[in-house]
Amino acid sequence: MTDAPPRGLEERLRDTRARLESDIDLWVATSGTPGGVHLIPLSFLWDGTAFLVSTPRTSVTSRNLLADDRVRLSFGPTRDVVIVDGTAEPVDIDGLAPGTGDAFAAKTGFDPREPDEQAYQYFLIRPQRVQAWREANELRGRHLMRDGHWLG
Repeated sequence: MTDAPPRGLEERLRDTRARLESDIDLWVATSGTPGGVHLIPLSFLWDGTAFLVSTPRTSVTSRNLLADDRVRLSFGPTRDVVIVDGTAEPVDIDGLAPGTGDAFAAKTGFDPREPDEQAYQYFLIRPQRVQAWREANELRGRHLMRDGHWLG
């Protein structure tokens, strides 16, 4: 525990945006009839408005997101967490904007476009709600985005 005072909205927004831009991996939680509740770590690319992830088309995560587009993402340790609730849209490799596949591969060190024994599916995740807190004293004011709009 820390005795540090809670961060204000502007500092939390700045810290959260820095994490979204610099982190490489996140936790993805999905639910859906095909696979049930599922949690998996994935690499991502943040473009300032949405997250791009990729996972095998046959994975539980892909099947869940195709059945139910709701998704929860988590960044950071439990004492400095960012939680994102969003919706996922499947994007085929040929549907990526120019340069996006290259940017994803450069940031994550993984290129789902390369031939493999299994086909990969990209998902574009649009955040609807973002929360961030470090300790219990930051639970108040943890909401940074509501209904897809940043606060502040």
